[in-house]
Amino acid sequence: MARPDERSRRSDQVTLDELRLEAESGGIDTVLLVMTDMQGRLMGKRLHAPFFVSDIADHGAEGCYYLLTVDVDMNTVQGFSMGSWDTGYGDFVFRPDMSTLRRVPWLERTALVVADIEWQDGTPVPASPRQILRRQLERLAERGWTANIGSELEFILFRDSYDEAREKRYHDLRPANPYNVDYSILGTTMVEDVLRPMRLGMAGAGIPVEDSKGECNFGQHEVNFRYADALTMADNHSIYKNGAKEIAWQHGAALTFMAKFNEREGNSCHIHCSFWDEDGSLFPGEGHGFSSAFDGFLAGQLAATRELTYLFAPNVNSYKRFAKGSFAPTALVWGVDNRTCAFRVVGHGQGLRLENRLPGADVNPYLAFAAIIAAGLHGIDNGLALEDEYRGNAYDAPEERMAPRSLREAIDLFEGSELAREILGDEVVEHYLHAARTEQQAFDAAVTDWERYRGFERM
Repeated sequence: MARPDERSRRSDQVTLDELRLEAESGGIDTVLLVMTDMQGRLMGKRLHAPFFVSDIADHGAEGCYYLLTVDVDMNTVQGFSMGSWDTGYGDFVFRPDMSTLRRVPWLERTALVVADIEWQDGTPVPASPRQILRRQLERLAERGWTANIGSELEFILFRDSYDEAREKRYHDLRPANPYNVDYSILGTTMVEDVLRPMRLGMAGAGIPVEDSKGECNFGQHEVNFRYADALTMADNHSIYKNGAKEIAWQHGAALTFMAKFNEREGNSCHIHCSFWDEDGSLFPGEGHGFSSAFDGFLAGQLAATRELTYLFAPNVNSYKRFAKGSFAPTALVWGVDNRTCAFRVVGHGQGLRLENRLPGADVNPYLAFAAIIAAGLHGIDNGLALEDEYRGNAYDAPEERMAPRSLREAIDLFEGSELAREILGDEVVEHYLHAARTEQQAFDAAVTDWERYRGFERM
């Protein structure tokens, strides 16, 4: 498992000079300037390529800072300190990170670049997900370390279009496969009309594809990518998630990354992580195969994840995925190649790594990666001792090892976490707590189909 050069130039990467020539010739006429919001979605502008080259590449573009104070429906939620009607909803700056500039093969004559978000004076916006991850990467860099990460996103593909699904109010949709096609070649052949353009499109956008495969739920699949440094992987994750939906839409289909769409298996986002220095991975060791750094890193996950669970499971629906016998974890324990544990140790030698199985596909990758890195450093810096491996079925683990069962419980833990405030800062913690409470309050006020079905006639 070779160590990739951090932020190395991709084969597809477009330089500013190349973009200038492409803009002049008409080879690229549109540039997407994007950021990731609190919900993990790409937000931004479509810029005319010549204008991007002449005015935006060096100076950035402005956008309303309400983008980091809205809910999933883009409602202007009040109560955030960084923006409200009282502050007038001004602008922050989209500062292009030109190392992320790449073609978007599934969109005609289009390129995309990821932006860092700054205030008008050039200082970073602390609540920006990309900045939250950057802060943890700076902590690693002070030691001469990097984090290599791979994320595996599952989704459910439907033969209904997004318009049709909406008209049906997301009921009685047609899954792309009517039965479990986990590892099935026949079953995955039946969805190659969508999955193949997805793989080829992502490869063309500089996101190195490894494979795609079927999963357990009806119509459920995943596309897996080569691991990379944490910032690159978070960018790739966000671009892929948006692009997968666009490609499905182009083929008259729809897909969902909901953590739990129905009573069958949910959509996971398994995150693989290891720390490296200039000589290689810090994790392999003698004897049992683990270094002291890996012992501390893993002990940190066990100690800190419960109070940081909100960063892995940010929605009410996230917690419905944590079900026994579903391949989603319920207990915060570790094991070697044990898929019932939240923390699965896999690989050997330079490939030794942690797989965190807690997040669902609704996770914001910047926040989750930041939480894993911070928890690992907490364990290493405090010399935390690694508890014994959990052997057997972790669904039978003691009650005290259970992950939070609801967003409400995760909010309380996050609010009281001294570690969260230490690593993120009070401003960021309070910002995301307000977002979490808003999500919980919206759900509490909703009347569900379950309630109508049980109560309309029978009660």
